[in-house]
Amino acid sequence: MSSHNIEIRLVDSWPIDEIVTLYKVGGWWKESYDESLIHQMIAGSFAFAVVVDSTIEKAVGMGRVLSDGVSDAYIQDLIVLPKYRGQGLGKKLVKLLITHCLSKGIVWIGVIAEPGSDRLYRSLGLKPMKGHIPMLYQQEE
Repeated sequence: MSSHNIEIRLVDSWPIDEIVTLYKVGGWWKESYDESLIHQMIAGSFAFAVVVDSTIEKAVGMGRVLSDGVSDAYIQDLIVLPKYRGQGLGKKLVKLLITHCLSKGIVWIGVIAEPGSDRLYRSLGLKPMKGHIPMLYQQEE
């Protein structure tokens, strides 16, 4: 597949099934989640981008930014389907999201990187926050 057929777009909506597939590939989807909330999730994001294979007009990757639009931004949910990896699409996707934030005056841009993905983020100017520990609330089951 040629990278000439790949586009990265900021979108306000996208077909639910394609986004759910990407979340499943990323290992972030639970069967108890309500697919009908995907549109609300996209709309509630400061920026939502899809990597589109224009030969099939389907999303083969995605990423989004959460922000108040003023002070801070967090990149999350970055995924590219395995068969499309190795073409620099993740890097292009993150660059687009960072550029979008910077164009809106947001310069504090964070990400919690999965192990092994830090090289990608470091190459784009993100650095570990010394003295900080990422934390997550986990409700007892």
